Amino acid sequence: MTTLFDSAKVGAFDLPSRIALAPMTRCRTGQPGNIPNAMMADYYAQRASAGLIITEATQISQQGQGYSFTPGIHSEEQVAGWRKVTNAVHLAGGRIVNQLWHVGRMSHAMFHADGQPVAPSAIAPNATVWVVDPETGKGGMVDCPVPRALETDEIAGVIADYATAARNAKEARFDGIEIHAANGYLIDEFLRASSNKREDQYGGSVENRIRFAIEVTGAAAAEFGADRVGIRISPFITQRGMDDPDAPATILAMAKELGRIGIAYIHIAEADWDDAPETPRAFREALREVFPGAIVVAGGYDKNKAEAILAEDLADVVAFGRPFIANPDLPRRYAEDLPLAAFDGDTLFGGDQQGYTTYGNYEAAA
Repeated sequence: MTTLFDSAKVGAFDLPSRIALAPMTRCRTGQPGNIPNAMMADYYAQRASAGLIITEATQISQQGQGYSFTPGIHSEEQVAGWRKVTNAVHLAGGRIVNQLWHVGRMSHAMFHADGQPVAPSAIAPNATVWVVDPETGKGGMVDCPVPRALETDEIAGVIADYATAARNAKEARFDGIEIHAANGYLIDEFLRASSNKREDQYGGSVENRIRFAIEVTGAAAAEFGADRVGIRISPFITQRGMDDPDAPATILAMAKELGRIGIAYIHIAEADWDDAPETPRAFREALREVFPGAIVVAGGYDKNKAEAILAEDLADVVAFGRPFIANPDLPRRYAEDLPLAAFDGDTLFGGDQQGYTTYGNYEAAA
């Protein structure tokens, strides 16, 4: 029976356990420039005992930014900053992949020269993003504006931005990349009929709506190698204007094509709020049938729930978010059944070391 503490072969990755650090936005970059810094290097190195670290979402371009103080990987300074992070993780014995991100319509006017985010179609998401007021320096949630629809001849440039970001991630010495195609961001917006009303080759039929995701993945894989690429999906979310009953079938069609490209894994972002929809077993089994690579899952998992899904062979790796925030030595705590510390929700976004690198290992906490 597979357990969390068994090794795993995931594409080109040899993982010492099936415990991953889930991608979590923390908004701690150096300013100006959204540059990864020494504090971030400490944070990730503290959690290097994870079988795999998936970084916080990282914008592939200035156009791709939607939240304040999130990192980029499109400038030389950002690449150099990430190299400090990967060096620290590798020195601590860890493996780390960079999650590539374009937020699409989940953005704010302040991040765009013309005040308009881009999306497949000019439809507002009815959602908010975390933005720091430049005058007060305080962050808060603000409404997203109506985006402008990408022109057909602009899309190739966005795909090229993903390829450049993948190349930059390789230069920054990441072990691989994960493409963020979940949670209502740009790729997810192309996938769903609720957010994609296009009439060109990127809209309408399922084949057309998955085209952008396939082209992005192919371009990124050409830069980094398909066996070092993963992709994150969220088939059953409905918030942010993403309610599309056909989304799971669309995503399964995409997964089949991703299998042909030969990527390492698909990462299911499962909703983790109290009344969120469950990911049906039938979907998990269908994904296994159409996709030959590994399956990573994340969203509200504890040790027992993680062990159960591994034992049923419905996942190969389980990623943990909140438990890893306050417990940088989470794999050891799970292995030895040690008590878990609670995290401070007030320090999730922005700020300094407090609530970021100040959580200790078990002996220090005790």
